[in-house]
Amino acid sequence: MRIIRVRHKGQAFYASIVSPDSVRPLNRENGQDEEIPLAELELLSLIRPTKIVCVGLNYLDHARELGLAAPPEPILFLKPPSSLIGAGETIVLPGCSMQVDYEAELALVMGRTARFVSEADAPRHIFGYTCANDVTARDLQRKDGQWTRSKSFDTFCPVGPWIETDPGDLNSLTLRTMVNGELRQEGSTANMIFPPHLLVSYISRIMTLLPGDLVLTGTPAGIGPIKAGDEVSVEIERVGYLLNPVVDEGLGESTAMQ
Repeated sequence: MRIIRVRHKGQAFYASIVSPDSVRPLNRENGQDEEIPLAELELLSLIRPTKIVCVGLNYLDHARELGLAAPPEPILFLKPPSSLIGAGETIVLPGCSMQVDYEAELALVMGRTARFVSEADAPRHIFGYTCANDVTARDLQRKDGQWTRSKSFDTFCPVGPWIETDPGDLNSLTLRTMVNGELRQEGSTANMIFPPHLLVSYISRIMTLLPGDLVLTGTPAGIGPIKAGDEVSVEIERVGYLLNPVVDEGLGESTAMQ
C-alpha cells in the first residue's frame, strides 16, 4: 500500500493511493470513506519527525570505495527535521560548499514508539518505507572531521514520494541514483552490513524512536556531486521514485515543512 499525507477541507490526514487520480483516507473517524480526487487535495510533507537518524558506512561497497574497513557496529548521526523536503521540492546548494553529493538511501518510517525492541519485533514498529537522499556537503565533511554541518543544511533530506507499507524482501532491493537521466549510482540492500530491522533494534537501545521518526539506512557505492540546474532522482525497487531539482543558494524557494 502506498501512503501519502494530504489536506482536504482544512483537515490533514494520511491516505492510501487507490488510483493515479484518487486516494482514500486511512482515518475514517470523520465518516469519510469514499475516494477523493487528487485534484481536490493539497499534498503535505509525508512525515513530521522528531528526529532523522542516519547510518554511515552501512554498505560494504561504499566502505571500500572510501578505503575504510567495515564498522563493527552501526555508526549513527542525526539530520535535523528542518533539512526535510518532499518530492519535487528544490535542493539548495549552500554558498559555503564547493562539493555537494547525492546519497541514495532506503528510509524507514516509524509507526509505533520503539524502545529496547528486539530485531524480531522491529517490523511491528515500522509504518513503512520510502526513498531518501542524504545530501552531503562533502568538502565540509572533510574539513570539519565530523558530519553535523555537512549533513544538516535546509533541503538536505529529500524524502518521498510516498510511504510503501509492504515492499517485500528488504534484503533484495535495488537502489539507483540518476542525475539528468544518467545512471550515477546503483546498489542493492543485499550489501548492507547491518540490515534494517537490526538497525531499529540497535537505535532503540540508545534513544526512543517515536511515530513519524525517520531512519536512513546508509548508501551504496557510487556517491557523487550535483550542481545547480541538475535533476537528481533516487529510485528504490518496489518502494518509489524521488525526483528533486537543484539550485544555488539564493535561487531556491522556501521549503518549510507544513
